[in-house]
This record gives sequence, structure tokens and C-alpha cells, in this order.
Amino acid sequence: MYPMIQKRFKAPVTAIITPVCRAMLSIGLSANAVTIIGSAGVTFSAIYFFAEGSFFIGTLIVSFFALSDLLDGTMARISKTDGTRWGALLDSTLDRISDAGIVIGIWIYLFNKGSDLHFLAIAVLFLGGLIPYIRARAESLGINCSVGLAERAERLILLLVGTGLYGLGLEVALVISISVLLLISIITVLQRLKVVYDA
Repeated sequence: MYPMIQKRFKAPVTAIITPVCRAMLSIGLSANAVTIIGSAGVTFSAIYFFAEGSFFIGTLIVSFFALSDLLDGTMARISKTDGTRWGALLDSTLDRISDAGIVIGIWIYLFNKGSDLHFLAIAVLFLGGLIPYIRARAESLGINCSVGLAERAERLILLLVGTGLYGLGLEVALVISISVLLLISIITVLQRLKVVYDA
């Protein structure tokens, strides 16, 4: 969960998923294991289903695995073993991989289809890695840079709404989704650069 969504929904969502997280811990699953399973599920299902044009079923499966991002954080907080710097690094690293997997799956489809939209997908892929890098680099310099119009959760929701609607036959949905995502990603990069410049 991330800032814009976290403020409104953190408490009720945490209350709902905490029993689930405790049950998963009780059967031997760790927060790190859930992180790995979720990321692998998102990455491979996105590349497989989106690349072949199965956008609706792909969106459902990707969304299911993406829910692990809600679970692993809570599991780490209530676990006595997984709330570590290694777990935090693993989660952040695999988030980058799964985010890239979603865009790569879309890009493959658009490229094979001969759509010029694949150029925008490449830009989205690039910016999707740049946004968290700027934050991490800024924080290594002692600057709080958790700002921006589009945090990860917002970008992910926007993209999956687009793929889901496209899979239901609304072709313009993917164009709008990628175009808006590109715009807000550029804005977020500029916002974060400004924070560091002004610091």
C-alpha cells in the first residue's frame, strides 16, 4: 500500500487481512515467501497472457497475485523473523521486476500487433524504473522524497483497469491508460527532482 491509497484504506484493509496473514504464517509461509510467489505470479502471468492478447483473464490473474503486496507487509510486521532489511530490499526489488513484467507483456502484444503505442509502453517501462530510483537515491542523500502524483499503487491500478477494460472489448481503454500513465509518470519524475533540487 502506498501514500495516496494508504491514508484512506490502510486501517480497514489491515483489519481484514490480518487474520489471513496470521493463518498463512501459522502454516509456515513467510512474508518473504509470499513476496516471491506474488512477484513471480505477476511477472510470468502478465508476460504470458498480455503478450498473447488475453487481457481480461490476464488482468484477473495478475491482480490476484498482486494482492500479495498487501499481505507480505502485514505478515512482516506481525512476524518475529521477517521484518528485516533483507525483506524490505527483496520486496522493493521484486516490485520493480513485477511492474516491468506487466509493461513488457503489454509491449510485446503492441509490438507484434504493429501498434505505434508500443513506443509509449517503452517510455512507461523506463519511467517505471526511474521513479523509485529517484526516491531511493534521494533518501540515500538524507532527503525525504516520497512525493508525486503517481505512486506505485496508483500506477498499477491505472494500468490494470486499462488492460481489463481492453480485454472486455473497450479498445480505447488501453490507449488512455498508457497515455495517462505516461503523463503522470513524467510529472512524478519532475516532482521528485524538484524536491531534491529544493532541498
